[in-house]
Amino acid sequence: MTRTTSAVARALERIGRLDPALHAFIEVWPDEALAREREAVARRLPLGGLPFAVKGPSGIRSFTARRLIAAGGSPVGATSVPGPGTHWQTWGLGTHGRTVNPWRADRTPGGSSAGSAVAVATGMAELATGSDGAGSVRIPAAWCGVFGLKTTNGLLPSPDRSGLASAGVLARSAAAAEPYLRHVLGGGVPDAAVPALPLPAVYSEDLGFAEVDPEVAAVVRAAVDRLVAAGTVRLLGRDAALLDPVGAWTAVRGGSPDAPEAVRVRRTNDERLDALLAGGALLLTPVTPNRPHGHEGPGDLYSTALTWAFNLSGHPAASLPAGFTGDGCPVGLQLAAARGADVRLLAAARAVEEALPAAPVPPTAGRAAAEH
Repeated sequence: MTRTTSAVARALERIGRLDPALHAFIEVWPDEALAREREAVARRLPLGGLPFAVKGPSGIRSFTARRLIAAGGSPVGATSVPGPGTHWQTWGLGTHGRTVNPWRADRTPGGSSAGSAVAVATGMAELATGSDGAGSVRIPAAWCGVFGLKTTNGLLPSPDRSGLASAGVLARSAAAAEPYLRHVLGGGVPDAAVPALPLPAVYSEDLGFAEVDPEVAAVVRAAVDRLVAAGTVRLLGRDAALLDPVGAWTAVRGGSPDAPEAVRVRRTNDERLDALLAGGALLLTPVTPNRPHGHEGPGDLYSTALTWAFNLSGHPAASLPAGFTGDGCPVGLQLAAARGADVRLLAAARAVEEALPAAPVPPTAGRAAAEH
């Protein structure tokens, strides 16, 4: 493997060419990345120098990053997260400015794993670490047209004391995310075998409470109909009527997990989700109720409306590309599974993505720069 043709060298070249327009990175480590790649190849480590990005300034110290490095992964840099005081104005702040969506630079890539999603979508990294406390992996994955997985809460170490956040990964596809899950979970983890088809599933547009953009709902429903027609999914007659988790999530995040209303909502939703997911069923929903909003923010609409229920309940959940709205915005299909069924969920996600059209590559840096 030579310096000019190695995977890390190609990733670094793309970072140098694309990131001035996209602003996905806050730090890039070319010398360290190339050295790690050479070492991984020389030692014949399983990941062979695979270039990956880490979320935010502390990402390189995370449990998952350390596991990937030990397996021969090569971190190329740290990706953007929201800057101080920019909660709604921008969902990522890179070295060169606010992080932009690679499909439409006037829109946010989602957050808070903003730069990780952009880096993966544009080939600046083959996968990227993320963390998800309310949808922070799944939302940017949906809005950048890539795969994103939130693992079962507590499966992997997390610094979040509330218990809402869990580690996750962003990759171009579910297949490309498999090395992450295999190596961060350690030895003895089985490969994601092909599941028996059709997959039993429950479809819900709104989980019983959310107001969903009709075009977003139509894109996801069309993807679900395609899965049914392909024999990949068999829909079950179960009604996904959850309670809106906004108050419970806010209470838990604010340090009041024992507040009576929060306890009631969590208990009710846990019971309903257990019934929905019984027998190995999947739950299918849109990832977000809205399409990517502008950098000024979504107003009063919660982009997290369909994601944070699974942070409260702890279930693993993934986002897969479902298609596009008429104005060119990516839409994500969310898959949720039983707690601890992460490997099975990844296998199901692979089967689902094989039945859907391949996700296209975002516009080039030239177009992104022209729109920014």
